[in-house]
Amino acid sequence: MAHMVDCIKLGHQAEGLEKLPFKGELGQRIYDHVSKEAWKQWLEHSKMLINEYRLDLTSESGQRLWMTECEKFFFGDGSSAPAEFVPQS
Repeated sequence: MAHMVDCIKLGHQAEGLEKLPFKGELGQRIYDHVSKEAWKQWLEHSKMLINEYRLDLTSESGQRLWMTECEKFFFGDGSSAPAEFVPQS
């Protein structure tokens, strides 16, 4: 049976992730409260953040910014694009 969660992002019950996305408290909170669909939305949003901020996820500062934005995306006031970001048409 699928792991079901009351998705904090979508506002309804949906299928959850199959496993923790990463270790730690935030990884557990995401596993417990975020659906697969919402996680896919985050991955798309995070690609934009990585490109626009030119994040190096192998560095501690890059990982810290990515994790901060991830937490804001799901549990805070949302993660937004940099002011200079212009979406492709």
